[in-house]
This record gives sequence, structure tokens and C-alpha cells, in this order.
Amino acid sequence: MSNPNQPSWEEYSQETTATPANIWLAKALRNDQPRLNVVLFVLTCLSTFFIGYSLDGRLSSGFWYSGGIITILFAHEMGHYLMCVRYRIRATLPFFIPFPSLPFGTLGAVIRMDARMPNRRVLFDIGVAGPLAGLAITLPAIYFGLKMSTVLTVSGSEGMFTLGDSLLFKALSNLALGPLPEGQDTLLHPLAYAGWAGLFVTALNLLPIGQLDGGHILYALLGDRGQKIYPVNMAMFALLCIVQYNGWILLVMMLLWFGYRHPPTQDDFEPLDLKRQILACLTFMVFVLSFTPAPFKI
Repeated sequence: MSNPNQPSWEEYSQETTATPANIWLAKALRNDQPRLNVVLFVLTCLSTFFIGYSLDGRLSSGFWYSGGIITILFAHEMGHYLMCVRYRIRATLPFFIPFPSLPFGTLGAVIRMDARMPNRRVLFDIGVAGPLAGLAITLPAIYFGLKMSTVLTVSGSEGMFTLGDSLLFKALSNLALGPLPEGQDTLLHPLAYAGWAGLFVTALNLLPIGQLDGGHILYALLGDRGQKIYPVNMAMFALLCIVQYNGWILLVMMLLWFGYRHPPTQDDFEPLDLKRQILACLTFMVFVLSFTPAPFKI
């Protein structure tokens, strides 16, 4: 059910997110029929199955990985979508993005909302619902996936492709497998790899920049004062790209293209209540614990 007072897609693009990228997205994702959503969902299931199958050539691996990552992405986007339904904010169903190549077989999923948020509390509830819903699936996927993983003895790491560990992933690994002795490493089960990917996606979404989920949460917490922080966060992330991991350059360019500031809500003066303020701080703690500065290593 939509609010008749909400602006059109074109008005929304011009009034709140007037960057070329967001205007293009608003037009590209204008879709009231679920056919495109279903087609993209099926293609993403196939592309993620292909990645899972390519891990060890077993069909079961394809199903484990695809089922895990699709469920995580679906939970994340439906967290946003159902909160939009609660507040009667018009939104599309999730658009899954297939990408039949490493590392994940997908570029994630996205929904498009068709209105400026009425106030900061609504913005916060919609922004935080996705990461928390995805995390509720991601954490058990990591734990049980690690339980099914294989611990190997490695003689050397030269030429090996390895994944970086966030603090949260490392804690779950210690919980599931215990501390590993020197010279041993974990060959991740496809479900654990799906969980790792889900945690990676959650951390990226929680970056406190622009219109990422973390940007929504930061603006909801601080209001217009947060606008002064976005350029600082953007500069710090660009610096991380330069000194730590050059692979972030594509994301830096995308954030600059989409715009790293945040549009105002209709009522910017009503602050978050204490419960939401605490949840915002806890969510940013999740970001710190789940972010991996150098996610891929050779």
C-alpha cells in the first residue's frame, strides 16, 4: 500500500538523491511487475550454484553455498522491505544481481524505496533492519559451516589464495573449532564460505557513508550533523584502499559516483529515542567486528 502523498520516482531522484547514478537507478528499477525480480533471482541462484560447485566439483557444494548466500541476501533485503511495509513506504521487491564469477557469484541484492523518509526514526528502523536480519542468518551459517569444515596442515602459504579474518569470524572459528596450532589452516565448507561472504557483505553495507545502511544509521543518529562526518569517513576508506588493500578502489569509485552524503528526512528535528541510540552504537560495533581490511590474500 503506497502513500498518495509520496513523490514519483523522478521527483524522488531529483529531490533527494540527485546524482547521475541514483537517477539512473530510480528509472532502471521502476518495476511494478515481479517478473524481472524472479528472473534475476533464478539467474543468481544459478550463478552462485556454479561458484559453489567450482569449489570442489561436487553438486552438494553448489547447493550448500548457493542456499546459504541466497538465504542471507534474501533475509537482509526482506528486513528492509518488511520495515518499509510497516511504515507504508513504497519499495520494490529485492533485485538480485547475478555475477557468474569469483569470488561470490553475485553482486548482492538491492531494493529501491520510493519516498523520502518521514523522520529519522523511520530511517533508522528501515536502515538497521536489513543488516540485523542478514546477521541472524549469517552467524549460524558460519558456525555450523565451520563445524563441517576441514582442518589441514599447510607447509607454506606462498601462492595460496586465502581469506582474511574479521574479529567476529575469528571468534566464531575459535568457538567452533578451537584455536588452531601453528602450521594448520581451515578449508572452509561451502556453507562457511557463504557465511564469510555474508559477513563481508554486512560489513560493507554498514560502512557509515552515504546511502549505505551504515550511512542511514549515522544520519538517523546525528541528523544533519552527520553530513560533516561523511567526507571524513570517505577519506579514511580511500586511505585504507591506498595503504592496506588496493582491491577497495572499485568500491571507492562507486561510492563517489553514487554520492557519499545523505539526503535529509522530512522531519529532521525528532531525535532517536534511547533504545534506538543504543542499538545504533551496537550496530556500529558489529561493523568494527565484522569488517576485514584485507579480505583476499595471495
